[in-house]
Amino acid sequence: MVLMKKSWALAATLPLVLSLAACGGSEDGAAADGKISVAASFYPFAYAAQQVGGDLVDVDNLTAPGVEPHDLELKPKQVAAVQDADLVVFEEHFQAAVDEAVDQADRSDDDTLDVASVVRLKPTQAGAEEEHEGEDHAEEDDHDHGDEDPHTWLDPQNMIAIAKALETKLAAVDPDNAQTYAENTTAFVNRLASLDEDFQSGLATCRTRTIVTSHAAFQYLAARYDLTQVPIAGIDPSNEPSPSQLADITQLVKDQGITTIFTEELVSPAIADTIAKETGATTATLDPIEGLSENTADEDYVSLMLKNLDTLEKANSCS
Repeated sequence: MVLMKKSWALAATLPLVLSLAACGGSEDGAAADGKISVAASFYPFAYAAQQVGGDLVDVDNLTAPGVEPHDLELKPKQVAAVQDADLVVFEEHFQAAVDEAVDQADRSDDDTLDVASVVRLKPTQAGAEEEHEGEDHAEEDDHDHGDEDPHTWLDPQNMIAIAKALETKLAAVDPDNAQTYAENTTAFVNRLASLDEDFQSGLATCRTRTIVTSHAAFQYLAARYDLTQVPIAGIDPSNEPSPSQLADITQLVKDQGITTIFTEELVSPAIADTIAKETGATTATLDPIEGLSENTADEDYVSLMLKNLDTLEKANSCS
């Protein structure tokens, strides 16, 4: 769900903010408490950095709980954090404000991790409203969705690659504690590998392998576990399908005997509810894990992924 809106206010304030940040940073770049400072663009990467860094790092999640990551607008203090952090982890073309801050900070590749450089990105999957649209619509659309799907973290194998890349970066920034980072990474990778095994076994045999989702957020998960995602909306969940396209999805649900339409907490369930009503299906929540909310404040990436697995197993009659 990538809405790449240009943040002109950010661009205007960056030179002053970065100048102040450069003057205020400590000589060794470490946080005031002596820990390694990490600025992460949003929750999944912040979580991974915390697991790898453990008590040695101070992780600043630039996207507050409840905020849609693609709508992020950075405050001056956060722009300064991108400038001063010992390590920045983000995914290019996902959050325009973070991309701008990283570019303006002119950070070195040695202390900046772009997840897109360690995980193979997939082309975006069109939703029903995009499948037959031509160039006229593209020219009218104010949002730059990009050509690649950013939802890399929903594949545990991708998270393993991200964890290992974080270990390499942190060890380079803080070589004295390289062994600790290696041990933390091993423990985290083992949890992720176990999660992957749970998905492999849990989704091995299902009555249906098609999932109808509110928008195209689950391509990586679907590809990893041999599912077929049918998104109502594409990367941008605000785009709605036409009546004829909605009818096509409704017919597909009937033809394949799909019993569940998946919604998300931060996406309006109106269209999913309409399809469910027309087909006799029910709705269930599938979490894209872009951030925590009041309802998931006590959860983490692994526990939310396990909830997604349970939801999929029940919805698709897996055994």
